[in-house]
Amino acid sequence: MRHDSLTHNAAVRIIAGTRKGHRIAAPRGHRTRPTGDRVREALFNIVGPVDGAAVLDLFAGSGALGLEALSRGARRCVFVDDDRAACRAIKENLEKLGLTGAPVLQRDAIGVLREEATAGRRYDLVLVDAPYERWEELEARLAGALPAVVADEGAVVVETDGRVEPRLPLHMRTTRRYGSARLTVFSPEHSS
Repeated sequence: MRHDSLTHNAAVRIIAGTRKGHRIAAPRGHRTRPTGDRVREALFNIVGPVDGAAVLDLFAGSGALGLEALSRGARRCVFVDDDRAACRAIKENLEKLGLTGAPVLQRDAIGVLREEATAGRRYDLVLVDAPYERWEELEARLAGALPAVVADEGAVVVETDGRVEPRLPLHMRTTRRYGSARLTVFSPEHSS
């Protein structure tokens, strides 16, 4: 396999768990923007332990978020990205790190969400790191599809441009800005 379209970036590494310190590959070019260490660390501090969790990593890019979840003890992670180079990088990273229980789907995220909902699959943690410039176009489509795949005690973490405050039909637990990025954590609305 040729690896000339992948790059190893010292700034992209696993920050905690069983694979702490391992570097991961990201596809070259502008399409993938791996979530930085500081933002990933903040995300998992907000969400808390993910031991045994089922994770769905949408718009996965390099897979940095889902790989971090697996390193921290998640039972399973499904990676979804429509870019071939991104999916190849995720598969390479999974192999290099020796992580299992992680299908990589080269598909449209909204289509996968709809299929997962129809199949009745629910996730403890859904990670949404869509391209910043596409958030406005994707927000309504995600709003229609996300709630059905979140487990009752689950969480959805959305990373957007720092100036954007995402709105979804879920309970907003917190929204925090980290430089040019914003993390917003949602949980299901519970009827009393």
